Amino acid sequence: MFLLLFMALFGIIGTQFQDPELTRAGTVEFDLPPWQTIDYRVKGEDRSTFSVLGTDSLGRDVWALTVMGTPLTMYVGFLAALIGMVIGTILGFVGGFTGGIIDNFFKSLADILITVPVLMILVVVAVTLKASVDVTQQAIIIAAFVWMWPLRAIRSQVLTMRERPYISVAQISGANVFELIFLEMLPNLLPFLAASFATAVAVAMLTTIGMDALGLGPQNQPTLGNTIYWSIKYSAPLNGLWWWWTPPVLALALVFGSLYLITAGLDPLANPRLRRQV
Repeated sequence: MFLLLFMALFGIIGTQFQDPELTRAGTVEFDLPPWQTIDYRVKGEDRSTFSVLGTDSLGRDVWALTVMGTPLTMYVGFLAALIGMVIGTILGFVGGFTGGIIDNFFKSLADILITVPVLMILVVVAVTLKASVDVTQQAIIIAAFVWMWPLRAIRSQVLTMRERPYISVAQISGANVFELIFLEMLPNLLPFLAASFATAVAVAMLTTIGMDALGLGPQNQPTLGNTIYWSIKYSAPLNGLWWWWTPPVLALALVFGSLYLITAGLDPLANPRLRRQV
């Protein structure tokens, strides 16, 4: 969690001290190596700054791209995962608790949509909206295809929990449906929901990076995936421009590593079989 918080603060605080003009093409000299003083012009005024990570073949500062792109990429992942988890949790609780036709409808809908090739649909949608899509719209598009997995996982948990004795006792005591869900079931599922959310964030971020790396993300915003896309397009690995593609890859590795560690830490709490015997 500290590692994830560090990466979030790195982007949020870093953007306050970073000139966004340096992320625009043609602002600085091309293909400068790291640790160089660079000159650029903003609104007719000449300025200079120290470039920690050098510049790319589009005339942009790589440090500025990394600082500005990290919070954007994390924003897409967290927003898409949050929307998907909320939809999946609500439908999972409603279907698993009520059962019958409603449960069968939600389960069948999720089973059908899971078999659909999501990447192909995302490519079609992204190509259609490419001219106007931004990171928020990209997150909503991705969220529309990630809610099925939380629904199935939470539904299975609810089906198990509703048969347990303490739920029967609560029903006999006069608890209504909302009290059963929010006071009895939901608190017991919090570790499971937290672990599922961390996994959903990783999946959503991987999806958005895949879209960006294919050139299907928002082209007007410097996400980490876009930086990787342009480095591939200009053959940065083959041309020895290691400072162009290494920083976004390392930033993504730290974010994914933190999400994996969070999931691994919550797993013993969410999975009774892995709980340590005291």
